[in-house]
Amino acid sequence: MTRRQEPLPFSFIFCEYSEVTKLYVGNLPFTATEDAVRTLFTAHGTVEKVSLITDRDTGRPRGFGFVEMSNADASRAMQALNGKDFDGRPLKVNEAQDKDRAGGGNGGARRY
Repeated sequence: MTRRQEPLPFSFIFCEYSEVTKLYVGNLPFTATEDAVRTLFTAHGTVEKVSLITDRDTGRPRGFGFVEMSNADASRAMQALNGKDFDGRPLKVNEAQDKDRAGGGNGGARRY
């Protein structure tokens, strides 16, 4: 006895897929908050996610983070915000590099 498979719903087969770009945001002031960074980038499109990086030992901000946006919005944001003054510091905004491509040699392992 064979079981008849139901076809997939039309909306499942032809769903819209939007590529997301992860942007590196450097030279952030240590007082920057995720909300402030989100507000800055929202002027250039829809922000999917904001992550500000903190030191794992002290919990203090490290002065950089990542913002995820659709490809088109990320491109506009990069052009508009790279070098822009944010609380007295010129931002560095570019496409984030994968950990594999960024190098580092030891894969992030600490050596004592």
